Amino acid sequence: MADARFFLKSSPLSLAQIAGRIGAELLSAEDGDYVVSDVAALDVAGDDHLSFLDNKKYKDQFAVTKAGACIVHPDMVDLAPANVRLLVSKTPYKSYALAAQAFYPEQRPEPSISQMVSIHPSAKIGEGVHISDFVTIGEDAVIGNHVWIESHVSIGAGVELADGVRIGNHATISHAMIGRGSRVYPGVRIGQDGFGFAIDPSGFVKVPQLGRVIIGDMVEIGANTAIDRGASGDTVIGSGSWIDNLVQIAHNVKIGRACVIVAQTGIAGSTELGDFVVLAGQVGVAGHLKIGSMAKVAAKSGVTKDIPPKEEWMGYPAMPMKKYLRQSVYLSKATERKKEGTNS
Repeated sequence: MADARFFLKSSPLSLAQIAGRIGAELLSAEDGDYVVSDVAALDVAGDDHLSFLDNKKYKDQFAVTKAGACIVHPDMVDLAPANVRLLVSKTPYKSYALAAQAFYPEQRPEPSISQMVSIHPSAKIGEGVHISDFVTIGEDAVIGNHVWIESHVSIGAGVELADGVRIGNHATISHAMIGRGSRVYPGVRIGQDGFGFAIDPSGFVKVPQLGRVIIGDMVEIGANTAIDRGASGDTVIGSGSWIDNLVQIAHNVKIGRACVIVAQTGIAGSTELGDFVVLAGQVGVAGHLKIGSMAKVAAKSGVTKDIPPKEEWMGYPAMPMKKYLRQSVYLSKATERKKEGTNS
């Protein structure tokens, strides 16, 4: 249950209303008029709450929950206690997310532009925008309709924000085009110089970073992530990709559509990811590599070679997951044999 100091909840909803919004079916049509006022976890829910079960790991909590209603997969209907009304969905977690959105819709501020901003006269500002205090917008920048820019944001010269973009507090954006509906969280840095220099005995020589950052539609970029602009050509983030907090994306990296990149991952320059790639937490990827579409890399792996499409890799250096696990088992058994031989 959300803290009312921070989250504004909508009115109660009937199960019939909820089912229509979340793509679920009521197990019993007679339950359609039952009203719930909030969402809650299985172990704390009461009779006016909607909960969900997506993992059999929590079946014991499900068996004793006091929730008035629950979203479940068809395979888990038989686990339900008699007192719980069921909404059946093949994707319970997605359905729960949609239900939570119904109870807690995003609260957007009214369109307005603060008096305490600096907007260059040549910048183009769309309709229905909200621009908070201490924002700076540079020469020839283009701000689309219904854009929301929070406080202390710096938008550089020539930057383009498409309709519906939201920029979080203290973010800085330069040399970039950001697509429709994308969200940039607080503290993000987009478009700064890439880490490019020529090594010379008399001192390093900086290589001018002459590219841009091109971000597609409906992209999420987590807090304090840094995305460098290209050295020559562009750094590209494909539409629908979700990037977690504290990720480093270097110059000229190309990321495909609907990729997931988890916290503290670093991708070195000119590496290319296909579509639907998943990089788990703290993955390190060397430069100039290609990771094929639908590939997955486990947490804390170090990628030093190209990864073919649809493969799962892990380890340091990363290798196909099955190979890594076989090696781990072999080394474990070899260590045990050595210990037994020492003790005999």
